[in-house]
Amino acid sequence: MADFWYNVVTHQVEAGAQSDWTQLIGPYATREEAEHALEKVHQRNEEWEAEDD
Repeated sequence: MADFWYNVVTHQVEAGAQSDWTQLIGPYATREEAEHALEKVHQRNEEWEAEDD
């Protein structure tokens, strides 16, 4: 089973880490999870900022 990665430069999902690790978010178990990687990052950032306040 391949891991899925979200590439922050190309905005594409990769099956298996194909690009440089500095460009990737992951791994994710499914393609769908990887497609929503940036949403999850934004959500977590908002939660952390709320905790800091």
